[in-house]
Amino acid sequence: MARDGIARRTNRADAAMQLSRNRKRGALQGRLVHWLFFACAVMSIVTTFGIVASLLSQSLGFFREIPLWDFLFGTTWSPILRDAEGNRHYGVLPLVSGTVLVAALAAAVAVPAGLAIAIYLAEYAPDKIRRTIKPILEVLAGIPTVVYGYFALTFVTPMLQRIPLRPFQEDLLVFNALSAGLVMGLMIIPMVSSLSEDAMVAVPRSLRSAAYALGATRLEVSLRIVVPAALSGIVASFILAFSRAIGETMLVTLAAGATPRLTFNPIESIQAMTAFIVQLALGETPRGTLEYNTIFAVGLLLFAFTLGMNVLGQFLVRRFREEY
Repeated sequence: MARDGIARRTNRADAAMQLSRNRKRGALQGRLVHWLFFACAVMSIVTTFGIVASLLSQSLGFFREIPLWDFLFGTTWSPILRDAEGNRHYGVLPLVSGTVLVAALAAAVAVPAGLAIAIYLAEYAPDKIRRTIKPILEVLAGIPTVVYGYFALTFVTPMLQRIPLRPFQEDLLVFNALSAGLVMGLMIIPMVSSLSEDAMVAVPRSLRSAAYALGATRLEVSLRIVVPAALSGIVASFILAFSRAIGETMLVTLAAGATPRLTFNPIESIQAMTAFIVQLALGETPRGTLEYNTIFAVGLLLFAFTLGMNVLGQFLVRRFREEY
């Protein structure tokens, strides 16, 4: 009996020591994971500040020679080619108008289509259909943008030119903002639909049940209950998709052209800010020249655009957020 008691006490002591070692090991692993995640967060912040510092340092050389007012509000952009009088022009408004035009066309396609898809998936589609359609939509987001660009150039533009109506049949150029905007809208539909559908699914089922109990139809519940309740997430998806459209590069480079023109006519050739950066970054412009520094000036403006959109998105999300 005494020997059995000693054995039990020994086993309890071993178990306590093992438990203590497991706790120490778990605490050590927790600290390691904590510092690993902290390092990743710091790395993202440092990277962001590094990008901003790079843009600012290179842009200062540009703005020492070109006034900020002339850059932001000038209506002619020709930093490489000279005009008849031998002058170059650095007014960025043609690039801004081209970028906004294509992004607005994309939003006009993606916002209503993406929201309609999200409402169907969240409120109407059975689980089997939802599990089938959503991955197919997300495949669209994985297609390289250069493929979308060639699709717009070789399929959408010829199809628009075959429409027997002006201005499409006679005036639509090979490179135009319309086809680029339409295809970009198709490209960002998965972003709008997926994020909006997630926001709608997060709305408590009790709100829907209460509306049905009062005699509301499914359409009334969807549009008057679910959409307003998920408005912050829906607006965030719109802002994120518009920011994605502003920053798109290869699609607008291939389909919209390289003509910096201050116009809001979608059938004309335009040039976006990202397309200009691609054009000038091919290695033909000597490093350190004024023409070379235009890349960073335009990139800084593009960064300001996307930062402003993100700040606006955060404000709208906080403004319309509903907590249940």
